[in-house]
Amino acid sequence: MRYLVRERVFGIGDDYWIDDEYGEHSFLVDGKALRVRQTFELKDPQGEIVAVVRRKMVSLWGTMWIERDGERLATVRKKRFTPLRNRFRATLADGSALSVHGSVLDKEYDIELGGERLARISRKWFRVRETYAVDIEQPGADVPLVLALAVCVDALTHHD
Repeated sequence: MRYLVRERVFGIGDDYWIDDEYGEHSFLVDGKALRVRQTFELKDPQGEIVAVVRRKMVSLWGTMWIERDGERLATVRKKRFTPLRNRFRATLADGSALSVHGSVLDKEYDIELGGERLARISRKWFRVRETYAVDIEQPGADVPLVLALAVCVDALTHHD
């Protein structure tokens, strides 16, 4: 399933919709303005919160958390010292880990679980606006988790 993320460049609080491949609104990324730390709520079309993404306040390395129902679902950390490549590691609550890696120049990122590609984040074809696609390749994948991870990658790469 493919999702298209179109960020509103001048929106207060960084709110934007994630549409499915049919053009229907699937999730709202609700950026919380005026908070001490960067926070995003991922909501379904009915307004129910399906995931919360928070940036760690003080961190030498870029770190964000993904939470669901008040429980930490994943900790996302940006790896350092990788020239022309961005690498992230998402450690899940069950101890497993997702690897995210991609090229800064190509604007392509692969999300892998156990060496198999779970999804691809691609900005390659979208140059005019802050737009990217998230193509989830594995059936049964936790869609809100993968999209929240894409939000983390976007926030951590823009922070630099």
